[in-house]
Amino acid sequence: MKKIGILFGQERSFPEAVIERINQKAEEGITAEAVKIDKIFQNVPLGYSVIIDRISQDVPFYRASLKNAATTGTAVINNPFWWSADEKFFNNALAEQIGVPVPKTALIPSRQHPTGTTGESFSNLTMPLDWDAIFEYTGFPAYMKPYDGGGWRDVYKLHDKEDFFDKHSGTEQLVMLLQEEIIFEEYFRCYCIGGKHVRIMQYDPRNPHHLRYAVDGKAPDPKLLKTVEEYTLKLCQYLGYDFNTVEFAVRDGVPIAIDFCNPAPDADIKSVGQENFDWVVETTANYAIERAKAQQDGQDNLTWGEYIKASVAGKPLVAKAAPKLTAKKAVAAKPAIEKAAPKPKKAAPKK
Repeated sequence: MKKIGILFGQERSFPEAVIERINQKAEEGITAEAVKIDKIFQNVPLGYSVIIDRISQDVPFYRASLKNAATTGTAVINNPFWWSADEKFFNNALAEQIGVPVPKTALIPSRQHPTGTTGESFSNLTMPLDWDAIFEYTGFPAYMKPYDGGGWRDVYKLHDKEDFFDKHSGTEQLVMLLQEEIIFEEYFRCYCIGGKHVRIMQYDPRNPHHLRYAVDGKAPDPKLLKTVEEYTLKLCQYLGYDFNTVEFAVRDGVPIAIDFCNPAPDADIKSVGQENFDWVVETTANYAIERAKAQQDGQDNLTWGEYIKASVAGKPLVAKAAPKLTAKKAVAAKPAIEKAAPKPKKAAPKK
């Protein structure tokens, strides 16, 4: 019997629905349950063919447990080794390499010395930094956020350099990003599962959390949606994420990737709504079953992205003829108001 386990924290609606849906399908030799851990010994399997990880980013014990499980053959969604190494500044650099537009972004060192270091630990930094060049590059207004953060924590909108220095003084040991503000006409949030299943959702990050998916207005341009789909696939395939969300702010008709490092994205029914919830539950269940059927004991069953594959093979990151991207796409249904006046542009808050 192959077991699919879901590792989760406080959330309930999504993991419980996925477990129920997998078991409803009654695939021969496959069952699903919440992961159960009562001990962890080195190089000893946990007993799961597949584990869907929803919480290890916040619990180091779980992250170490998943790496141990992966070395013994469990297909962990998402790859815990890559997830441990990934962060938003690298993601932006990779996006530029593969031709996906992103905001202008600068990396800012922590305001305080990391624990265990002194000023002598930073002899390679030219102090003061070239702040004028940095501010000219991103411009103002701008956003400041942790380079590896999430959940809207420690995000600041900055109006000028004085505002920057004031806010940065309170960030303590956080390494921050300074990022240009994107004024957008449209905004999309996209689920991507298995590097091939995409659901594009109209989204308004300015609304209260439970209303962000309730967007009224004119139906999006199909050509724009096609570009959003292609960028979503390319980012997730190069990063190697099995389960991710990608957000785009559309400026002057161009979708700009705002946030695409969300390997445990919100999937709660109260925030994403019934239709989106049903899609992500069904697609996750099907993909987990697919991975369970493909899982083989004693082998590496993780997903490694095109960036890693190209590096290991010693090949260029972007080939001259890019591989054709395909997807099973679902676009969330929204009421179309063809005669409605266009909404004023809004500033995209950064994560």
